[in-house]
Amino acid sequence: MKTRAGILVLALALVGLPAFAAAPETSLRPAQRPLADVQMAAMDIPSLPDPLVRPLVRPVIRPLSDQILNAAARPADLQSLGPEQSLRPALRPDDVVAQALFKRRQRRKGSVCGDINIQGEKIGRVPAKLSGCGASNAVRVRSVAGVTLSQPSVMTCETAQALNTWVYKGLQPAFRRKNKVVSLRVAAHYTCRTRNNRAGARISEHGKGKAIDISGFTLANGETVTVAQGWRDKGYGKRLRKAWVAACGPFGTVLGPEADRHHRDHFHLDTAQHRSGPYCR
Repeated sequence: MKTRAGILVLALALVGLPAFAAAPETSLRPAQRPLADVQMAAMDIPSLPDPLVRPLVRPVIRPLSDQILNAAARPADLQSLGPEQSLRPALRPDDVVAQALFKRRQRRKGSVCGDINIQGEKIGRVPAKLSGCGASNAVRVRSVAGVTLSQPSVMTCETAQALNTWVYKGLQPAFRRKNKVVSLRVAAHYTCRTRNNRAGARISEHGKGKAIDISGFTLANGETVTVAQGWRDKGYGKRLRKAWVAACGPFGTVLGPEADRHHRDHFHLDTAQHRSGPYCR
């Protein structure tokens, strides 16, 4: 039994010998092909262009145009049909420049409140007839933003500046600049009185030089638009309302025809300050 078992083990070892063979220590490398075989194989492969090596391509020279040929054939003594240099505007005559500077100096000389667009004269202190009236450093304004006042109006510089801003940024755009406003019809400016002339009432902003009432506007075409008639007019009503709205901001108080019966025919504009902001009705 032992002999048969030993023979069986020996047979299995001989049959499975390749499976138990030790692996090579290094990877086997293929044998190099003969040089002649490599050269023959290379001859059979078609040559392919190297994508990194591109032939040098040069642009084709354009043929000369007829314009270039005609310009070259043009006689040198032929007068040029176009200006050789850019045209420059002619200088203004010296008298025109002098007149413009003179007018500007005159406007600067006649300006008040540090703004050349506010024309008038300084008054200084306005005495008060009633307690609470009067103004200091007042001015008498003739025009603002190029628009004349129907009468020279006394007010503070703060009020004059607000009026100038409103006329330029609010009133003129509302009436359109093609038929712009050239004059303001002043209904009231500085006057020492109570509000709405009621006995015992508080002093009006007119009595402090902070208010002006505008009852109408004269346009460039000579037409006069009044607040009383134009407010509900189809043509000018919308423009008057835009002008009224634009005054709310430059002025602290803006009252119009819909405020009360005392302002049906004019705009009341004053620079009084309110805690809640501008008061506009």
